[in-house]
Amino acid sequence: MATLDRTRIWIGLDDTDTPDSGCTTSTFDDLLKSISHLNDFQIIERRLVRLWPFAERRTRGNGALSCIIECSTDSLPEFEIAISSFFNELEDTLNSEGEIYSLTSPALIYSFEELDEEMYWEAVREKVEISDRINKLSGVNKMTLNSDWGLIGASSAMAWKPNSNSTWELISWRYPQNIGKKRKITSSVIREMESEHPETYVNRDPTKEKGLIAPRTPCPVLYGIRGASPDSVLSAHEWLQSNSEVEKCQRFAIHRTNQLSDDHVNGFFTSTVLTRPIETKGGHSTIQVMLSGESKTLVAFKEGGDVNRLLRRLIPGDRINWIGLESPDGSIHLERLRIESSVPRVIGRPTCCNNKTMRSTGLNQPLKCDFCLKIIDRYWLSEDISLSKLELTNGWVEPSPSQRRHLSRPLSLGEPTLSIL
Repeated sequence: MATLDRTRIWIGLDDTDTPDSGCTTSTFDDLLKSISHLNDFQIIERRLVRLWPFAERRTRGNGALSCIIECSTDSLPEFEIAISSFFNELEDTLNSEGEIYSLTSPALIYSFEELDEEMYWEAVREKVEISDRINKLSGVNKMTLNSDWGLIGASSAMAWKPNSNSTWELISWRYPQNIGKKRKITSSVIREMESEHPETYVNRDPTKEKGLIAPRTPCPVLYGIRGASPDSVLSAHEWLQSNSEVEKCQRFAIHRTNQLSDDHVNGFFTSTVLTRPIETKGGHSTIQVMLSGESKTLVAFKEGGDVNRLLRRLIPGDRINWIGLESPDGSIHLERLRIESSVPRVIGRPTCCNNKTMRSTGLNQPLKCDFCLKIIDRYWLSEDISLSKLELTNGWVEPSPSQRRHLSRPLSLGEPTLSIL
């Protein structure tokens, strides 16, 4: 998009890392530095976009990068030469230690027009066929290595349109000599940072006293701080870097993100429980529910914590609200759960002398105490569902922070909305 003597450009990059090294965020920062010499160069906004968690060829976190830049229109030929040169150098780097890892499929795209937002919604909620995506990218400038799979992530990141609920992540990168070594940032420092900067999100898991901002892989990232605004994450970063107990970073950048957005799901559903829970190997649990006239399987993994514990307390007839993601096998992997209404839990017959249970005198007949011979109408004792030892937010439960998806919106940021299907 050209305005007078300036042109706006959308750039997307995905899948440049391997299981053991690299990070697309770092590579993307290198890319932007390689074109920063262009006349009137300006970064309008960097974006980090998470996509469908079940994608077959997903990378760590299944995230892709995009950026909107502007430069002088007369610099466009130089821009295209520089970006092509960068991709060629990336290929050389990935080939430097032998063949490129077979599942790494780097893709770089740039466009002078915005891409259709529907490409984002497809990729954040369902499987995308590469042939369909290539057809939609006809006429768009694209470069790939190994295969075209990276085009899905790169184009989806470009197509995402943020809104007022977007979150931000500041990513800092390590000095090269530190990569592969243990990161110097403790859980206690992260706890203090969280206390000092309340507008940052999901910094640690208090149930495990575990920090969540530093990755555990040998990648170039030192840490990533998520928050409500660019100022909130920058302030937290500066606070960390001023602390002598924290490793110093080489560089950093702030990205707008779709993290904590719930874009991968479509609100919550209400269902009636059909079966008692079945506990499978490993402590995972499943139940059958009725949804729009069909039986659906809801799965709560052991790692889901309170979601798993609440699901195991359900019985047929309970009405529940739930949010989850349909997996390729058709089951729903639960992310949040709430009891809307419950049926009584039968606990036994009434008691009489010495707390002895009264007995039936026959089919549809009264109850009788075997000791004092007292007779009463037959009935069962019952109680409500127990919600004890569950951490509830207006009735909702969710996994601990370390077990949530990047896309899942914490209950602390607001209650789920009803599905619009």
